[in-house]
Amino acid sequence: MNSAAASNAVLDSLREQIAHLESASQRKRGVLPFGLAQIDDRLPGGGLAYGALHECAGGGAGTVDGAAAAPFVAGIAARTKGKVVWCLTRPDLFFPALAQAGLHPNRVVFVESDKEEDVLANMEEGLSYGGLGAVIGEIVRLPMAASRRLQLAAEKTGTMALAVRRWRRQTEASDFGQPTAATTRWRVSVIPSEELPVPGVGRARWFLELMRVKAGECAEFEVGACDAEGRIDIFSRSADGQDQAGRSRYSR
Repeated sequence: MNSAAASNAVLDSLREQIAHLESASQRKRGVLPFGLAQIDDRLPGGGLAYGALHECAGGGAGTVDGAAAAPFVAGIAARTKGKVVWCLTRPDLFFPALAQAGLHPNRVVFVESDKEEDVLANMEEGLSYGGLGAVIGEIVRLPMAASRRLQLAAEKTGTMALAVRRWRRQTEASDFGQPTAATTRWRVSVIPSEELPVPGVGRARWFLELMRVKAGECAEFEVGACDAEGRIDIFSRSADGQDQAGRSRYSR
């Protein structure tokens, strides 16, 4: 065995050990499944890990308004137990939309700040407190150091951390590709609603992209928006192949 092959064997062994340790940690903390095999099978442990940071952003115009990303995250938080802390700088959340996604406002403690640095600090404080269902923060930038602090705080108490990335301008969304300590990274884009046999507006639909997942593979799905219990549905035309360049005509 030459030196290059030996080095690759060592690296593969280390990756297996790290994946095993991460899986054991996730089993101990537990996961929140989506209840959809097509999605849960892509996630280590079969769901979103508690005690971890998860990152989400909208696609297209949603990079600014978060019209799909916020309800998606609200639906996740709705399926946790306990109060939810939502940290933000822009008080433009539409409460009926949160309730429609399963997250009733009486479960949410809203923490408004003037500066984004305070949002990160408030998220870390909420995660360190423990006993919460989830801590959500709307932020523009998520530096590696800050994301690592949130990840460590989440690991300490087992609380789920959800970062909703919202930019001031759509051109700034390229920052979403920068590395962070998040366990998963999602992008949610609005697509035409479900067709009805009669005139009217059907259930909202999203193009959901799992852009990054530790110890897993990227994927994409067409889903029905969160219902009153925070659950999404898979549409039969979903594309669940690996992440590829130019894969989504909806998120450009």
